[in-house]
Amino acid sequence: MENSRRKFLKTAGYSVLGVAAGSMLIGITPRSATTAEDASGSPKYKSRDEALKAERWGLVIDTRKITARINRDMQRVCHKEHNVPDFVGKFGAKNHEIKWIWPTPFKNAFIEQDLQYVSDHLKRTEIPVLCNHCNHPPCVRVCPTQATFKRESDGLVLMDFHRCIGCRFCMAGCPFGARSFNFRDPREAIEEINPDFTLRTKGVVEKCNFCAERLARGEIPACVEASNGALIFGDLEDPSSDIRKLLAEYHAITRKAELGTLPSVFYII
Repeated sequence: MENSRRKFLKTAGYSVLGVAAGSMLIGITPRSATTAEDASGSPKYKSRDEALKAERWGLVIDTRKITARINRDMQRVCHKEHNVPDFVGKFGAKNHEIKWIWPTPFKNAFIEQDLQYVSDHLKRTEIPVLCNHCNHPPCVRVCPTQATFKRESDGLVLMDFHRCIGCRFCMAGCPFGARSFNFRDPREAIEEINPDFTLRTKGVVEKCNFCAERLARGEIPACVEASNGALIFGDLEDPSSDIRKLLAEYHAITRKAELGTLPSVFYII
């Protein structure tokens, strides 16, 4: 009887180790070219004939045109498009706030800038901040499961929500605070679900994806569409693009440039 019990426990132990090892191997499986084009496990991300393409997508934010109303409109359409839960409005849970794009005072976004003679407009107007889709993203390096990855085709830093194990290493690695963690089930705080975008689960990190799903449909990002011309989106590698023409004409800055992550979001001030 004792021998049978010992044999059972030994077999069960090997089984648990096998499952654990299998899970670890699954977590580090290299991405195929097809998977790398899919940020959510959904075919809606895959390129189509009408998809907008670039070598490196970038965004210019003209802070001179930003108003409180534009900030609200951009956040509203972005969060509606991507099923971003409103835990603050639903439960008053400020510590559980999920943000893809949000307004913040200039002095908070650019703490390293000399603010002695900043314009009155920047003193009184909050500016939009979001994931910077860095050319050298630290969040990608620290992710143990490749749930966060940089898409080779256009430089977007995307997430495969199904691979996220909620370790939050990417949140620690991101110097811009551009990632949020779902401490609760997001579906509890979404008034109207967009069926064209994936739903997350409790324990998953999320962030701005530069509207990769819209780009695949041939549409510009939702925030750009709602910005009334304050946001300009385009190919940073194309000298003839509108975004490059703006950067050539006006002085623009990036957040925490000294870190060397090479953000793809620029601010005209």
